[in-house]
Amino acid sequence: MNALKFVVLLGVVSLFADMTYEGARSITGPFLGVLGASGTAVGVIVGFGELVGYVLRLASGYWADRTQRYWAITIFGYAVNLLAVPLLALAGQWWLAAVLIILERTGKAIRTPARDAMLSHATQQMGRGWGFGLHEALDQTGATLGPLVVAGALYLQEGYRPAFAVLAIPAALSISVLLFVRRLYPRPQSLETITPALQASGFGSAYWLYLAAASCIAMGYADYPLIAYHFEKAGTVPKEWIAVFYAIAMAVDGFAALAFGYWYDRRGMVVLIVAAAISALFAPLAFLGGFGAALAGAVLWGIGMGAQESVMRAAVAAMSPRERRGTAYGLFNMGFGVFWFFGSAVMGMLYDLSLPVLVVFSVAVQLVAIPLLIASHRAAAVALADAT
Repeated sequence: MNALKFVVLLGVVSLFADMTYEGARSITGPFLGVLGASGTAVGVIVGFGELVGYVLRLASGYWADRTQRYWAITIFGYAVNLLAVPLLALAGQWWLAAVLIILERTGKAIRTPARDAMLSHATQQMGRGWGFGLHEALDQTGATLGPLVVAGALYLQEGYRPAFAVLAIPAALSISVLLFVRRLYPRPQSLETITPALQASGFGSAYWLYLAAASCIAMGYADYPLIAYHFEKAGTVPKEWIAVFYAIAMAVDGFAALAFGYWYDRRGMVVLIVAAAISALFAPLAFLGGFGAALAGAVLWGIGMGAQESVMRAAVAAMSPRERRGTAYGLFNMGFGVFWFFGSAVMGMLYDLSLPVLVVFSVAVQLVAIPLLIASHRAAAVALADAT
């Protein structure tokens, strides 16, 4: 019961946090465009933000394992992550907005490995797929509400700046709940009652194959700011609907996380294989279609994100020793982020050159992940058989 309560409370923290930064991310692409940024600049800014946000996770995860100060690192990261968002209301030039976007990603990088390590201790009792899926569902509730708040501000013709400013409210709520959870659970490690039967000396071939597969998915997965930039530039989606589409994608993400998490605890890696095959089709719908196709693309994009944010995190815990959990998440996220940056930069440039080529690149790279996931699944099965 304590483990479930901890997961739910951290989920509430994420709910308010996602209201803040996902609400902002639903309009950062168009906002950068209004400030004078090109498609290439949007792709590079978003991709570089993800690069910084993921590369720093290796150092953050290693430091969390080394110092065992999971809470201090998590709290500091949330503060940086969330305070950067309302400051976007003051940005008058696209390069200044870019700095704040990257700072927001930096804060998320600092806190994510430590937070996920704490979650992995609690989800050991309740099933990691279900536990991470439940956390992601609460997380995505906020990610759904945030863009709707932004869409409401735009509908009332308040403009981008007031929309960013109002997001200071959920930011403050997130940090307040986080401090409350810290007081209730000073040592989340005690929630893990079953010690994983894994070597603490390193990571096996299943982990590295899994990292390669996840990197392919990251490289081909267009970030929403570039998709939103396209919606406004092509005129396929009205401005006030862009944030609504993102809210719909986030709602789908939450439901998919619960479903995939439940399925993962019963079927394992096959869930990610199915999710990768389905979500790879978002690009032709989002970039080449009209309003209806764009909506379908946003739904498929949300399905893929749901799998990435729940099952993908749960699998890392299953493939790593308890003593190196923070490092495992940090290393995994760093690899994911490096390839996300490369893919975002490439797709940003391809956007200015040829949309069909962008779509082919996105779909093809994601599909390469499927045989790698199959190989990882087989390697994990062999390792489990050897251990028993």
